[in-house]
Amino acid sequence: MENYLLEMKNISKIYGNGIIANDNVSFNLKKGEIHALVGENGAGKSTLMKILFGMEPPSSGEIILKGEPVRFSSSKEAISRGIGMVHQHFMLVDSFSVAQNIILGMEPKKRGFVNETEAVRFTREISKKYNLEVEAEAITRTLPVGVKQKIEILKALARGAQILILDEPTAVLTPQETNQLFDELINLKKQGHTIVFISHKIPEIKKISDRITVMRAGRFVSCAQTEEVTEQEISNMIMGCEMDTSIDRMPAKVKEVKITVDQVSYTDKNKVSVLKNLSFSVHGGIVFGIAGVQGNGQVELVDLLTRKRSLQEGEISLNGASVRKLSVPDIRKMQFGYVPEDRMNQGIAAQESIEENMISNRYETKEFCRGGLLDYKKITRFATENIAEYEIRCAGSTGNMGTLSGGNMQKVVVARECSHEPEVLLAEQPTRGVDVGAAHIIHKKIMELRDNGCAVLLISADLSEVLKLSDVIAVMYEGEFVAFFEHTEDLNEEKLGLYMLGLERHSEEQIGRAAL
Repeated sequence: MENYLLEMKNISKIYGNGIIANDNVSFNLKKGEIHALVGENGAGKSTLMKILFGMEPPSSGEIILKGEPVRFSSSKEAISRGIGMVHQHFMLVDSFSVAQNIILGMEPKKRGFVNETEAVRFTREISKKYNLEVEAEAITRTLPVGVKQKIEILKALARGAQILILDEPTAVLTPQETNQLFDELINLKKQGHTIVFISHKIPEIKKISDRITVMRAGRFVSCAQTEEVTEQEISNMIMGCEMDTSIDRMPAKVKEVKITVDQVSYTDKNKVSVLKNLSFSVHGGIVFGIAGVQGNGQVELVDLLTRKRSLQEGEISLNGASVRKLSVPDIRKMQFGYVPEDRMNQGIAAQESIEENMISNRYETKEFCRGGLLDYKKITRFATENIAEYEIRCAGSTGNMGTLSGGNMQKVVVARECSHEPEVLLAEQPTRGVDVGAAHIIHKKIMELRDNGCAVLLISADLSEVLKLSDVIAVMYEGEFVAFFEHTEDLNEEKLGLYMLGLERHSEEQIGRAAL
């Protein structure tokens, strides 16, 4: 009989609305292993880990840790028993120093005040111990994403985590940063730590993990030694069938310019120059990909394009009209589609129905509104057709949006923004956190729009996505383009990563071609 560090036996989770998130799932961990937990969106992975981390109580089943039954009623209890979790969206205080973030909630005191000197000493000591080198006194907001992730891991280790749950840890990292993270995880494994690695990136799963547990539709599918299964077999287990995720690329039919960004600069409220003299144009019929590590000005650029921020310097035009003179409804009327990076805060209304979310960008149009009244039959038919086309897993179009998995929420957002055949599509991290099947559906739709003459501006930290879809690629670093590739055939992720980290740069003449 195997001697497991942790066992989750016959775990079920049924929510009040009758949705079964986990159905009799069993999962186990061995000491000192990296165990990949994989499955399509809605498979129940996140719920299972929330139960383990004390964020959700199970409806039934038991957890056995080091041979003893345990039941956590809070994350604090799970942390006290050596379980830590690093969430996909970092939970750091940007204005704090690295040391302040790491000791938050367990501050060393001196005469009733936080002992900053001791906090810095402790941070240096623990970062050296785990070979996760960070600058203790640096302000967190000034640091790259890869370093912020180290801080999150150190926070968990500082609280005694022996089991570390990592949710999509490489989603925003360059290939170089990913390789560094893998070296650090292997070092933690050698020191006896056990790591749960949640990811949709099958090549990374194959590279880093010792064992793989696959879930599908809330149930356990299989557990295998990683070295005994191929990438294709992992994909087949996840999807329940053999799947071809290749995209047929038609030659680009370049049309007129739809987006013009001309010498745009932007300074934020902290007096930091976030965008620096940025110029480029996006033509109809092409996908213009912008690659870059998060935090290099992409958010500010998107906010300027969508009128969430006002232009300070330079000019942005959509279909020849300056955004300075356009309201958000004006932009919407120009057949403009926008898939936001943060679907929870910007993309959906979680408390409303799926069909209400599906038409929220044009509920006032003649398409769905007659004489001031909504045509509910037409709305339901429209939503039902999209649910089928995008393979959205739900109980029906009138179901609550908030009950869907993240990937299915994303498919609703993409369906809404792409179903009216936009002339311009701004796709910001369109497949972040979605499984291989959902990503393939979204990718196919983007390419279909491009083939129909839509100008697609794709902003993504997923280099495989940028390379797969883009006709031209610009690399953004510290608020400016440092490279522009008019031909992408010979590009690879490692080469792009060097520009994303600011280690290489094109000539100003080559970068200037992005504006043609």
